[in-house]
Amino acid sequence: MTPASRDTDHRDADRRGVPPLVEPVAGLSAEERSLYSRHLLLDAVGDEGQRRLRAASILVVGAGGLGAPILMYLAAAGVGRITVVDDDDVDTGNLHRQVIHSVGTVGRPKVESARDRLAELAPGVEVEALRIRLDPLNMTGVLDGHHLVLDGSDNFATRYLVSDACEIAGIPLIWGTIDRFRAQLAVFWSRPPAPAEAVTLRDLYPAPPPAGSVPSCAEAGVVGALCGTVGSMMAMEAVKLITGSGRSLLGRLVLMDLLESTHRTVTVRPDPSRSPVTALPEGAGDDSCEVPAAAGEQAPTVTAAALASELDRSGATGGAAAPVLVDVRGAGERSIASIEPSVWVPLDTLADDAADPTGVLGRAAATGPLVVYCKSGVRSARAASTLLGSGFDGVRSLEGGIEAWTRDVDPSLPGY
Repeated sequence: MTPASRDTDHRDADRRGVPPLVEPVAGLSAEERSLYSRHLLLDAVGDEGQRRLRAASILVVGAGGLGAPILMYLAAAGVGRITVVDDDDVDTGNLHRQVIHSVGTVGRPKVESARDRLAELAPGVEVEALRIRLDPLNMTGVLDGHHLVLDGSDNFATRYLVSDACEIAGIPLIWGTIDRFRAQLAVFWSRPPAPAEAVTLRDLYPAPPPAGSVPSCAEAGVVGALCGTVGSMMAMEAVKLITGSGRSLLGRLVLMDLLESTHRTVTVRPDPSRSPVTALPEGAGDDSCEVPAAAGEQAPTVTAAALASELDRSGATGGAAAPVLVDVRGAGERSIASIEPSVWVPLDTLADDAADPTGVLGRAAATGPLVVYCKSGVRSARAASTLLGSGFDGVRSLEGGIEAWTRDVDPSLPGY
């Protein structure tokens, strides 16, 4: 065998898919053959592949931006059983991207809204709706009985919890993440059939980033069409694994930017120095996998109600200097809602401004004590610690951010 032919054989082996993940049911009904006739025409799916889809049991984490297209396309494909997990309710700010929901379902639990929509779309599919927050205590029980998992969650704690649980159980995980116009997509599997290499999320990203260091979709924004693109690709990966067709993304990471219309794939290899995950962390709570923020001086906080009282007293008596609010959010967030009066210093420019005695922060601190706010209080706590470390006195962070202010002080402000 020549070196060239050995290379060709290696590439051909790399392109082969893994064996089908699910054994097929015995047969399809006449109604199912009508529903899935376009699948039956495809050599890569066909009668046997459709029967495998019918036998499959899938866990979908999240009924939001990614979960919406995942759930709709898996149900429409004829997957026999789907469990959807989410603890959130439908909000008007969800509808531009979470297309499984509608205006009429605002305020309802997302899992119930999704279950009802899937019943209309694919009445033969069994859908179990779990309105819970996954944690180390319930994760293993929720995972039990499923052939694979699709993770459409929106926080690092859940992503690593789900990945670790799948690694322990040896269940394949289809993983996707979105940010503004960009996305990443991969398939992880700790015990794939030979000759495939075992690759997990921790081989790609060994640990989650520090809490608050990466903005969420609610803070940074996301284009709705990106969710449809990535969610559909994740559903397709599930179809390939279940039926054994095509080449899965196991061992590869897709990087895409819809604004620039770019799409590339990179190889992901197992990290030989990494210790396998053998147990989930003890205790409960969705912060079990978070990496703490960098150590530093912890800024004191003030509640929304207490801050409102301070502002009212200073305005009525003209005594103590009124607190000066500093908004460290992005421009898009500020355009939706803000607490006024306040000065605006985006978090990424805060350190530079703090070093300039003539900057916005220096002038603001000369008129009253600074209270920093963001959406939920995470970024403002970091900002306040930075200011204290830069020599500013009496800086506090608004506990719960503008969300708490809207809830407890001014409900007229729009949420996002």
